[in-house]
Amino acid sequence: MAYKIIASQCTVCGACEFECPNAAIKMKGDIYIIDAAKCTECEGSFDKAQCNEVCPVPKTCVKA
Repeated sequence: MAYKIIASQCTVCGACEFECPNAAIKMKGDIYIIDAAKCTECEGSFDKAQCNEVCPVPKTCVKA
């Protein structure tokens, strides 16, 4: 399973991109996306998905 970003809620702050240990989050056009092939939900690096932890808008980074 991977995480996804709810585009309509994303403020494009960029916090998640820099916290992702797998470089799975990138800007595409004017929104951030998570590459499901690279997303490991931070397993092996952190106890919780860092995109969800640092996102200032609740329920924007969610399990796909």
